Amino acid sequence: MTLLALDFGGTKLAAAMVNAGSREWLGYERALSLRDANANTDLEIMRSLIHSLQKGEKPSAIGVSFGGPVDATTGKVRLSHHVPGWENIPLRDLLAEEFGVPACVDNDANVAALGEHRFGAGQGYDSLFYITVSTGVGGGWILNGQPWRGAEGMAGEIGHMVVDPSGPVCLCGKRGCVERLASGPYMAQDVREVLENEPQRRGERGERRGEVLRDLVGGDLKLITGKVVSEAAAAGDDLAVEFLSRAGWALGVGIGNVANLINPQRFVLGGGVTKAGEGFWGVVRKVARETALPEVNFEIVSAALGDDAPLWGAVALAEDV
Repeated sequence: MTLLALDFGGTKLAAAMVNAGSREWLGYERALSLRDANANTDLEIMRSLIHSLQKGEKPSAIGVSFGGPVDATTGKVRLSHHVPGWENIPLRDLLAEEFGVPACVDNDANVAALGEHRFGAGQGYDSLFYITVSTGVGGGWILNGQPWRGAEGMAGEIGHMVVDPSGPVCLCGKRGCVERLASGPYMAQDVREVLENEPQRRGERGERRGEVLRDLVGGDLKLITGKVVSEAAAAGDDLAVEFLSRAGWALGVGIGNVANLINPQRFVLGGGVTKAGEGFWGVVRKVARETALPEVNFEIVSAALGDDAPLWGAVALAEDV
């Protein structure tokens, strides 16, 4: 039985095929979403990825990870916070009709949680909370060995937990959300604004704050991304370290509060921002531990499946459909 796994991310699209029970991809394709992407352009790119993979072979089932709120019962996408045009798109039915096989669709964080539980860092654990820190910040639960989505599929939205009520405004309209402080694009945006408004301010060692950041992008501030901020922080840039530490603080506060509320055994962290190095991880673990009650025990570990956690979760969805 051949399974097709799809991942609709905020900025990236990926597709893979695998034999049921195997841990080796039969084929794997990835592409960037267009700069002015919408639901139709993302679907067309995904169709081209699938066509490249299939080579005439029809999958037995399709599992889909989607970067936004999804009604997992109906497979309907509620919306995407990052790509317009996805409002109320019946993605499960659309794919099932187009390819003539059963399909299952869920939110990317829920799917990645399932992937890590079945194939990665959550194997052997009954309870875990998976957090992705990338274009956005989302979370997915495994409780008593099963996905837990809440009453209407919205459980796990740690990205929109408010940790700083006087903080900057998030895309969702609230101030000081974890996502607003910790996601890659928002970090990059805030760093750019500082560099544009404080070009001559100097750091503790006398160097210009942001000097490494400017060098990494050749002075073109539009090229600053969350990854660039992480690289600059690793090189000791004061401004980059400041914003990466703020991101770690926000995430740590969120994790500590979630630990108090639900008490999972493990927090599994994935996504591009979590590759920022030990400085970031140190802040996350320290602040989470300080925020949680002393008697609440938990581990914070890196996702074992890396960027492929949503794809492997999609495989698990396809296996169970």
